[in-house]
Order: sequence, then structure tokens, then C-alpha cells
Amino acid sequence: MKLTFRRFDLALAHRWAIASGAGGTNVFNVAFVELTDGSGIIGRGEAAPSSRYEENVDSTIAFLEHVDAKRLSFDDIPGSMRYLDSIAERNFAPKCALNIALWDGAGKKAGRPICESLNLGFTEGKHITSFSIGLDRPEIIRQKVAEAESYPVLKLKVGGQNDRENLAALRAVAPKKTVRVDANEGWKTKEEALKQIEWLAKDGHLEFVEQPMPANASPKDLAWLKARSPLPIMADEAYLSVADVERCADCYHAANVKLVKTGGISGAYDALKAARKHGLKTMIGCMIESSILISAAAHLAELTDYLDIDGNLLITNDPYRGASSRNGMISFRDAPEKSGLRVISRA
Repeated sequence: MKLTFRRFDLALAHRWAIASGAGGTNVFNVAFVELTDGSGIIGRGEAAPSSRYEENVDSTIAFLEHVDAKRLSFDDIPGSMRYLDSIAERNFAPKCALNIALWDGAGKKAGRPICESLNLGFTEGKHITSFSIGLDRPEIIRQKVAEAESYPVLKLKVGGQNDRENLAALRAVAPKKTVRVDANEGWKTKEEALKQIEWLAKDGHLEFVEQPMPANASPKDLAWLKARSPLPIMADEAYLSVADVERCADCYHAANVKLVKTGGISGAYDALKAARKHGLKTMIGCMIESSILISAAAHLAELTDYLDIDGNLLITNDPYRGASSRNGMISFRDAPEKSGLRVISRA
């Protein structure tokens, strides 16, 4: 097996900021990987590292430089992942990229899409993604919401100084549209979080609140909030893997699974199944990503109640083409490949 990788800067259509971030950014750094076996089959993957989990592109490249590609195989994904875990702990982003590439190559070798290899399938006309509106000034919020007119569900980032003004700006453009809100750990106490959620609930068209308090908040405080919240609350930064499922089942109504947190498709599949088994609603989320990671997530859509896989919609230079998101509806109907990840390069 041969491994190649490269850095890439995804350019955002609008400056991106969230409550747990620092000032926002116009560019998001990712890494792309390719695994090629002896027969010429190429598996593609992507790492979208987040500083929230103490990762960046430099740490991703450093990990990839230590990988012996001869230890990886499209025929043994579990064994390949055990080898990657032996190199270093954590490093979710590079392991995610390699895991996706392994699934892509295995699917191409078998002649079927990843979702079929997982015995999930994919139902066309069913899966709708939300469209994310980052923290910004109210006048920019109005502009962003107007640009997202064709998307039936919006996700508004909150936890900043202008939450009330920003929600009012959104509602000035989209008075009745379904909205989800994401605080990104922005409210520090259970009392503050409850006060904010009670205010949000008055809107009447909000679906749920993501990660209202820090992931490391007291389970007792989170359970207190869950019992009193007028809106469902969803774990994101608090749900990294199957190991977190029991705590999250006690403290949240739902869980957001991201491939970059779980180390790829394999970990995300397990995390989604475990969450559902413990009575949690499920969502697949994303970072700022290209169509490689977004399409990989879409192959797991049958295990979800909600989707938030819009990272490729927020950028202007996606170098790949895969699952489409026309008017928010995720579809593989026009995907360029018929097997594996179902993604090709635009080059």
C-alpha cells in the first residue's frame, strides 16, 4: 500500500466564528490523504483537525509521516485501525482521514458504496441537512440567512454577546423557518444555560440546543439542566466516542457524532449505534470540510434523526465532488462514482 497526503486551505464564503473560538477565520486548514494498493485502487480521505481537541494540520501531518502504509489494508480495516492506534493515542483527525480512505478503497474493491458495505443503504428524498449561520453582526446574519433561503432548516450559533439581536435578525428574514441553535459550550453555569434556553423556547420554532454548557461541566449540573430545559439539549463536544455514551444518556436528550471526533467512519458508526441503544436521538455533524468528509458522513445517514453536514456548503473552493445538498436534501443520485465513497476530484 502507498500513502500520499497534502495540506489544503478551504476558503470560507463568510468569516466563521463560534462561541468557543477566538475571533473567527476566513480559512480552514485540512489535509487530504490517498491510499493506493497494488492493483491501483485509490482510497481517499480527509482530516479536518480542530484546536478544540488539541489538533491542527501540523500535528496531522506529523502523525501521517509516522504511518507505515504497508501495515494498512483495504481487506482488514479493524486490523489497520489497531495498528494506527498503536502509533499514538488520540490524533482523531489523521486516523479519521485514513479510516475513510480504507473504507473508500474497500468499497471500490467490492464494487459497492460504503453505506451498503455497512448494511445501511441510503434512502433518497429523506435526509435534510441544516445550514449553519456563524456568530456575526446582526446585519451580516440577515445577509447570511437571505443567502440560505433555499435551505429549510438553519442552525444559528449562539453563546456570544449578541444572541438576542442575532436571533431577531434571523427572524426578520425567515420568520417561521425551523432553527437549531448551537452554544458551543458558551454558557458557563446551569442557571445561565436554563435562562437562555427558556428565552429561546419562546421563539416557538426552535428544534433543540446543542452543547449549552462546557463538556466538562458537572454531570449533576447537566442532569439538572436536562430535567428542566423546555427544549431538547444535545451533546457535541461532550460526545467523542462510545466511551461517553452512558454519561451523555444521563445528561442530554441527543448526541452529535462527527467523524473527526470518532476517528472516522468506523468510530462514528459505533458511536451512533451506541447512542441510539441508550435512547438518545442522533445527529451527524461536521467541521468546515470538503465533499470527502461530508460524503463519508452521508453514508451513515440512516443511523440519524438529524443531519448537520453543511461544511462543504460554507466554502468556495471544494476540490472534490460527491453527495449533493440541493435545497438541503442530501443525495447520492448524481454522485460521480458508484462505489466506495462516491467522490471524485474536480481537477
